[in-house]
Amino acid sequence: MPAAFALAIGLMGAAALVRWCAKEVRRVNAELDHIRGGAGAEPVDRDALPKLRRDPQTGEYRPG
Repeated sequence: MPAAFALAIGLMGAAALVRWCAKEVRRVNAELDHIRGGAGAEPVDRDALPKLRRDPQTGEYRPG
């Protein structure tokens, strides 16, 4: 097989691979944008959360 023919086939394969990768990246980004566009998490009021206090007997932190 002549070297030029092998090079041409290699370049066509590389171009097809790059095109497929670009298409896949666009698809995944579109899917992520669709998911991110949905309802986001509601903000949390930090003052309403219970505070953690250290239990003197066990040394563990517990709500209260």
